Amino acid sequence: MSTESLILIGVGMYVVIMLAIGFYASRGAHSVTDFIVAGRNLPVWICSASIFATWFGTGIMMGAATSGYDRDMLLMVGEPFGSALALFLSGLFFARLYRRSRRLTWIEFFEARYGRLAGVFGAVADIAASIIWLGGILFTFGVLLEALTGLPMAVGVFGGLTVIVIYTVAGGMWAVALTDFVQTIVLILGLLILLYVVLNDVGGWSTIAAQLPEHSMRLIPLVHTAGNWIDWIHVWMTLGIAAIAATPIIQRALSARTEAVAQNSFYVATVLYLGIGVIPIILGLVASVTMPNLDDPNAVLTKLAVEHLHPVLVVIFVGAILSSIMSTSDSVLLGVASVVSTNLLPLVRKHPDSALRLRVARIAIPIAGLLATYVAFSASRVVEVLIDAAAPLLAGIIVPFVLCFWWEKANKYGALAGMAGGLLGWMIASTMDNAIPPDLIGFGVSLVCMLVVTLATQKTNPPKPLTDGDGNPVELKNRLGTLRG
Repeated sequence: MSTESLILIGVGMYVVIMLAIGFYASRGAHSVTDFIVAGRNLPVWICSASIFATWFGTGIMMGAATSGYDRDMLLMVGEPFGSALALFLSGLFFARLYRRSRRLTWIEFFEARYGRLAGVFGAVADIAASIIWLGGILFTFGVLLEALTGLPMAVGVFGGLTVIVIYTVAGGMWAVALTDFVQTIVLILGLLILLYVVLNDVGGWSTIAAQLPEHSMRLIPLVHTAGNWIDWIHVWMTLGIAAIAATPIIQRALSARTEAVAQNSFYVATVLYLGIGVIPIILGLVASVTMPNLDDPNAVLTKLAVEHLHPVLVVIFVGAILSSIMSTSDSVLLGVASVVSTNLLPLVRKHPDSALRLRVARIAIPIAGLLATYVAFSASRVVEVLIDAAAPLLAGIIVPFVLCFWWEKANKYGALAGMAGGLLGWMIASTMDNAIPPDLIGFGVSLVCMLVVTLATQKTNPPKPLTDGDGNPVELKNRLGTLRG
């Protein structure tokens, strides 16, 4: 039997398992709370795996390998180090407050402190970022299937999307979290197998390192110009700071059984992310020596797998890549559905009941997937798509987001000025030829606007407290995610 046939059989079996888990989990998705946050009952082992699997998507699995192959220092900084920073900061500064609030989405925090208009701003930016992100993931799915089986990219994009939509619609967060746990195991196993076999075949890492150009693995700019350092800061800000406001990881904290589970799950996921996240970079660097001049660097991992692994092991590795793709895709889709049903539906239907919200959440999932296919067919490099996805978050959302939790003086006028100013600054800067990335300019504008307007309007618009799902003020003591439990 050919390798291509084995891969197709393996993919088919994997898909059946994921669908079975999704339909099994659907038995517990009876209400909108069950569907969006798993009844707030995820234990630490599932929550940690789900955070890791959600974050360990195409950017790190395929994009980091491409960065290693191209020896692109900036993108290597972003994955895994920038994204790991976002996980760590989420656990340290936000996880306890997320879980303590008993909310369903982070947009509700904006609405509580800043009003409905700010919530709409946040919802639109979040959905736009999520659809761009999902488009990059689907692009990877298509590249993968085309490289391994010769099937057209469109088959991978639409085929993968269909499977992910089915089990996400069926089981919601429980389906996503349980499939994430299985996908984490397959993902780690596949990467470790490939790393071991490849390094053994090439004579060990020392053999490869001796052939790499000097500074191939540097994590700071080699040439100390203002432009290089600005780009370096931009990557850290985009993937390490702006990504804190990404709905998929916030939902894990909202779904955790306790505050301690929420914070500790982020720390476990951070360690896993860094430990496993360097493997694709190492493999990319190996490939840059052993198979230079690839036509498509995005497919570097699949080329290594076909070149070095037994066909049966290739199937296991394909399962690992599928795990990274599916685990992020389902989370992004569920995040979009949560924002639509929780924050946008009330704009057109006042006081919708739980049944209607659940129905709208399920309908929003395939619609978001179809919109993301446009991005998928426009993409060229995965990590760059992720950076583009975070642009609206960095430019207009992250400043009011952080201050919503950590500045008691933050008010509606300041937040609206920060969001509008940041997004407008980003859009204007995008039309110009600037040395500074447009979204970084937007971030600066957002910070200045929010600070100035907030301080100037304290009397005319007194700040509101952070409240929980019942409208009661959230207790702000012991909100740092220390390891005290």
